[in-house]
This record gives sequence, C-alpha cells and structure tokens, in this order.
Amino acid sequence: MRTSEVADQAGVNPETLRYYERRGLLIEPPRTPGGYRAYPPATVDVLRFIKRGQQLGFTLDEIEELLDLNAGGPDGCDAARALAERRRAGIEQRILDLQRMVASLAELVATCELPRADRRCTLLEAIDDHRQATR
Repeated sequence: MRTSEVADQAGVNPETLRYYERRGLLIEPPRTPGGYRAYPPATVDVLRFIKRGQQLGFTLDEIEELLDLNAGGPDGCDAARALAERRRAGIEQRILDLQRMVASLAELVATCELPRADRRCTLLEAIDDHRQATR
C-alpha cells in the first residue's frame, strides 16, 4: 500500500507515517522500483493502535512500549496495566492541577465585579508577581 492509502485508511496525515518511522514506531517499509514506500496492510492497524493510545493520553514513548508489549505475548499484560495505572495517576494529578487553576482564576475574576474606583486588578497583579518571581 502506498503512503496516501495507508494514511487515508488510518485517518492520519501522510507526513505522520514518516514521522512515526523516524521515531521507530513503524518499521520502514520496502520501496517499489519507482522509489515509493510499499506498506504492508497491517500498518493501518498499527497506526490505529497508536492513535487510540494517544486518545487515552499515552505519550508516543509509552505507545512504543505498549507496541512492544503487544507483540510480546501474555506476560505483557501486567506491564501494560502498570503503564496504564501510571498514566491514569498522571491524568488525575493534571485534573487536580486544572481544578486548582480554575478556582484561582474564579477568585481573580470575582474581584473584577467591584466598582472600578474600589478595585485593583488582582489578575494582572498575580500574573506580574509570578513574572517578577521568575526573574
């Protein structure tokens, strides 16, 4: 299969295939006499695996590990589970961080409700204070 065919069937950009080859997620396919890549049909399944992994929040490094585990038999299930548990914990932490951000922004925005003469822009001050702290 040519690059465009594989990309269309997997729902990715053709350049994505080349990128995944450079990253080692896809094996570089043989070339036709005309120099075109000739992907085996199973490449579409690999691409779909990668895309599903990304939708679940896995990084490409983690997906590479999952691809290796997927090819390795039943013992890979425990390792895949451990990887998924680490990913889940990371996502839960990000959710907590985002919830704290939302609460902080809500507090800062609430000060904007004060009459103009009685308010300072604590939002701008908070951002400026952070910028000053990182200098």
